[in-house]
Parts: sequence; C-alpha cells; structure tokens
Amino acid sequence: MAKDKKIFFCKECGYESGKWLGQCPGCNEWNTFVEQEVKVQRGKSTSVGLAAARPRPTSIKEVSSAQETRIKTNIGELDRVLGGGIVKGSLVLVGGAPGIGKSTLLLEMCRNLVKEDTRILYVSGEESMSQIKMRGERLGAYDDRLMLLSDSDIDNIEASIDECKAEVVIIDSIQTMEAPGVDSAPGTVTQVREVTSRLLQIAKSMGVAVFIVGHVTKEGTVAGPRTLEHMVDSVLYFEGDDSAGFRLLRAEKNRFGSTNEIGVFNMTDKGLEEVDNPSQMFLNGRPEEASGSVVICTIEGTRAILVELQALCADSSFNMPRRTAVGLDYNRVNLLIAVLEKRGGISLSGCDCYVNIAGGMRVSEPSADLGIICAIYSSFRDRTVGDDIVIIGEVGLAGEIRGVRSCGQRVREAVKMGYKRVMIPKSNMSKEMKDIEGVEIIPVANIREAMEVIQ
Repeated sequence: MAKDKKIFFCKECGYESGKWLGQCPGCNEWNTFVEQEVKVQRGKSTSVGLAAARPRPTSIKEVSSAQETRIKTNIGELDRVLGGGIVKGSLVLVGGAPGIGKSTLLLEMCRNLVKEDTRILYVSGEESMSQIKMRGERLGAYDDRLMLLSDSDIDNIEASIDECKAEVVIIDSIQTMEAPGVDSAPGTVTQVREVTSRLLQIAKSMGVAVFIVGHVTKEGTVAGPRTLEHMVDSVLYFEGDDSAGFRLLRAEKNRFGSTNEIGVFNMTDKGLEEVDNPSQMFLNGRPEEASGSVVICTIEGTRAILVELQALCADSSFNMPRRTAVGLDYNRVNLLIAVLEKRGGISLSGCDCYVNIAGGMRVSEPSADLGIICAIYSSFRDRTVGDDIVIIGEVGLAGEIRGVRSCGQRVREAVKMGYKRVMIPKSNMSKEMKDIEGVEIIPVANIREAMEVIQ
C-alpha cells in the first residue's frame, strides 16, 4: 500500500526533514526548506532468494582497471576541460547564466561528433525541434546522425535513447524534465532528483554519455538541490562578462580529469571559437606607460596565462576609505594592503584602493600577491612599473616573497609573449632559471626590494 506523506527538503543541500526548519542542519542555510509530497511504500519485505543474490564485496586486486573509453569532440578547449574527451557512461552537468552559450557549445560539439559517425540525441524541453534546427544551421552543417526530440517525459526519453541507439545524449534543460510517477511540478526538488537519478541509471546501464544543462541562480550556482552536483560525474560552469566576447569553461568537479583546467572561447556571430593563446587575448588593449598597471602570470591547470592587473589609488572623501577588488579575493587584497602599509612604510589610510583583473579573468592563486603590491604602490607613487616586465610571487605577512609552483613555466610564457624582464621570488632562483635565454631574471626576497625595482 502506498501512503501520501509530506516531507520538507532543503533546496541547497537536499537535507530531508519531517517538519519545516528555519535553519538547515546540513548546510546551515536559512529559509531553504520547501514542502513536497511523496508516496511511501508500506509492507515491503525482502525474500531469502533476493538476499542471497545481493552483490558481494570484491577484493580491490580482483577488480579490473580497464581504461575508460573517450570520445574526442574535436574542440580542443572542451576536451581539455573534460580531461581528454567524453567518457562513455558519464553524466555531465553544464551550468551557466542564460544566454552565456551553453546550448551553442553543445550544438557545436554535436556538429563535430556527427562527422565522426557518433549517434546523438538532442532533447529539449524548452524549444521546438524547428527552433533547434534553426540554431544548428546557423552554426554549421549536420546530418542524419543527429536526432532531435522535443519532450519532457523521462520515460519517453529513455525509450527514444534505446530506439536511436544514441551514444551521446543532451538534455536541455534538467529543470524542464519530469518523471510521471512523481506528483510534483517540473523543476521542483523532488522532480530534479528523480530525473537526474534516472539519467544516471541510463548512462551507466547503456554506456551513454549524457550532458544535462542546468539553470543557475542569482548567486551563480546551479538551481535545485546541491545533491544534483554530487550525483553527476562532472560539473562544468560556463562563465563570462556580457560586455566582453570571451567565455571561460571551468570544471568544478571531474571524476575523469583535473578540476583546475579551463577552456577559453570567444563568442562571435558564427558561434564560439577556441582561443589558442589566452595570454594575447587578455593583454590586448593594455595601456602604455600607465601607473598602476602590471602583468602577472597565473597557472590554470597545465597552462600559464598572462593577465593584466590594474590598481587605482585616489584620495578618499569618506571617513572610511573604500576597498574594491574585481577578479580577486577581496579579503586577500585587504590583507596585502595592510602588509604594504606595515612592511612597505607607506600610508594608504586616506586613499580609496581599487584593484581589478582586466578582461574579466578571475585569479585565485597567491602568485598574484606581488603583482597586487606593485600595482598599488605604482598607482600611489604615480610611477610606471614598465611595459616589459612580468611580476610573479606570493607575499607573506612579514613582507617576505615566497616561492611559487611552476615558476619556470611562467617565465617561459613571459618570454614567448616578448617580455624582457621577470620579477620572481628569490627562493625560486635556480639553474633552470639561469638557463632561460632572452630574459632578465630579477630575484627579490621582500617587498622593499620589489619597490626599489619600481623606483
């Protein structure tokens, strides 16, 4: 017998409770519980025969470690983020703001895959098949191996996957899909969890690679319960500035590859184009002989990227000066300003400080610390750092410059882009650095030595 029961779910983490709670015990968020009705099966028992047929534990030495089969998309930046290609039987979640290019990227992936005799099923619960075809024709030619389906019923979708013998399935989007046996509207917590669970079973049992598109909230996270991100194999976020043409594809989770890789694309009227040299794109339009402008080198996955870091110090008209950071950690910038005041001997208490990564790039690693220090000092003194220097280094609270990883790779990227001088931590100075030709290496041990180079 089935009995109706009301359960409260947390929209953020999926925590279940028999009553409404103001604060979720799972994620400590407030006012996130929503009510859902579920059917509970009663009187269910397990027979001895079924218990005997249950899966048995197996020694790790007896488990075969077969190499996963990957399908190349022939989009180098996408293959890089996925870890080398699409893994058969994987479930990938693609998130991003509306209009950022999620469907465009997936359609371009379909265009390349059908040329390699890969059977694809594109399922949309938001658009008609004629609308999908119009967008597809704008991006390139397709053939009969790309099948379209406009439906939101997960039972019909599963039957269509089996009928088409599809190898890659795209669900656009997960918030529009529904399972007929669940008594709730599409997009609710219960529906999203049930449909994702069904898609996971389809991917693993049929060996089909499934891509699902997820809407995002105003905070930038995928809408629905956070358990959705735990259920899938990979989570890709598509981000970018509306005022700029480039787009960044990041892997927040990847069971089959690194989570540090990023893919860089440029949005054009013909779709997304790969950016083979991100450093050149991010440095385009850099002002010459401008104070407060420096070039830093960040490592994203296995690649070194040069970006421009800008700082502006202006006399404050407020009792408490403003501090603003764009593309950098706000608290980290405040910490470095305190280090510069204490160890560098300059007073910024009467100045508003604005720090920005030009082009909309986001840098999170500490190797940008020395660049932030030099940019703020350059703007405060109104002295140019120089157009031919790249600054690399982490700054400690005592004002010391600490070593960074992959310093040789960063220096070679600077040489490739035509820079003649590179400021690095003294602890990173080695024979490898001395062997690099065509560049002057400037080792510094503390921020005062770095400030003397600017003077």
